[in-house]
Amino acid sequence: MPRVSGDVARREDGATLSARVRELRRARGLTQSELAHGRCSKEYVSQIERGASRPTGDTLEWLAERLGTDRAYLEHGVSGAELARAEDAVRDGERLLESHRYDDALTAFESARSVLPAPMSGDLAYRATRGVAWACLRNGDVDAAMTALGEAAELTVSAGFTDLDRAEVVFMVGVARYTESHIPEAIVLLDEAFELAEGSGVASDRLRSDVLHWRSRCHRRNRDWVAAQEDSERALELAEACADPRRTADALFQASLVAQRQGRWVLSRAYAERSRVLFAELGDRASVARLLNNIAGLDHLLGDSARAKSLLAAAFGIFSELGLEIDAGYVCASLASVHLDSGEPELAEAQALEALALLGGRVDHAQEIGMAQVTLGRALVAQGRLDEAEPWILAADETFDRASSLGHRSHAWMAGGDVESRRGNDVAAAELYRQAAHALLDPDTWSIGA
Repeated sequence: MPRVSGDVARREDGATLSARVRELRRARGLTQSELAHGRCSKEYVSQIERGASRPTGDTLEWLAERLGTDRAYLEHGVSGAELARAEDAVRDGERLLESHRYDDALTAFESARSVLPAPMSGDLAYRATRGVAWACLRNGDVDAAMTALGEAAELTVSAGFTDLDRAEVVFMVGVARYTESHIPEAIVLLDEAFELAEGSGVASDRLRSDVLHWRSRCHRRNRDWVAAQEDSERALELAEACADPRRTADALFQASLVAQRQGRWVLSRAYAERSRVLFAELGDRASVARLLNNIAGLDHLLGDSARAKSLLAAAFGIFSELGLEIDAGYVCASLASVHLDSGEPELAEAQALEALALLGGRVDHAQEIGMAQVTLGRALVAQGRLDEAEPWILAADETFDRASSLGHRSHAWMAGGDVESRRGNDVAAAELYRQAAHALLDPDTWSIGA
């Protein structure tokens, strides 16, 4: 991971300022004495150009006027107008991230970074680099995200940054490790981020809520329901304490998923409905659709499959309209499960195939790909097409193994047992069922973006 260290090589602001003053003075044919022009001594100008002295704000304004530029250029190597354009691009990128338009967000952030000097410094450059990392993570490009996080880590050792900024970088690396299914490493990183944020001396409720949210996800993957519930509840408390509706909605969503895993379906549905209302008020249609997907799963578990299908159709329509293929793939996988449980294997087969096409082999969505493969295999078994089913079930087992998800592998083993049982291979079937039982089968598979 990118480590935040004071030993990171970086260009100091004073050195870049000194070079720009010297270059502009020479370009205008001025001596150091002529630049000083009675305002200061020739020796003071020499100290500035050697980086031995940092001019005050008033002196910077005066130097900029004498050199025919603006203060922003002397300080950052870009003009005030260029900085303004870069700031607009960063704000656009942050807005696009919230709207789940990750490709557009990445374009906006890279546009800002192309204007800023390299190596970059300052809060604006940090926001742009952090934005690139988030956009890449959401697009499944973990390697590119890690490269951006390495650059962000270097920025946060500069003057003006705090332990809270450094905690945010460590947090995001933890998210990247979670995305790659490196759960133990992710937990260590998230623990470190939480401690840094808590000890930063800066208000950190928002970041600590985010850290606890993702740590709860890690505990869910490890089937540690007690730790997952504790972290999700603390994340919700922090989000509500800082009156942040988006984080509150996220925390409620996470609390719903934990309650769902615990078999507390009515409570889970109540959390999910509260989250959906908040996201609707925020105008976040994509998150509303994700909640519809999960609520549909709960309705199905509670016996209302007809309503589940209706909600899934609505969610699919939203994702299709927004161009979010991965999310649409999750809905198709959910719908395939509903059709299969409703005795409609042909429809389940079609939806599972569509889910796999939409998910496109994304490694950061391995669990859902595996579930679609299992559902497809089970749908084929239900139609008596055992030889066609077996490769899909084996593929699901391999997918879950790569995702380090023993609980999900049990789904593949159960399906494999069904194949062997239908073939009359009772010994082989019993062994697969035994493996599945020891894996402690998850009670549901409905969490989008798990």
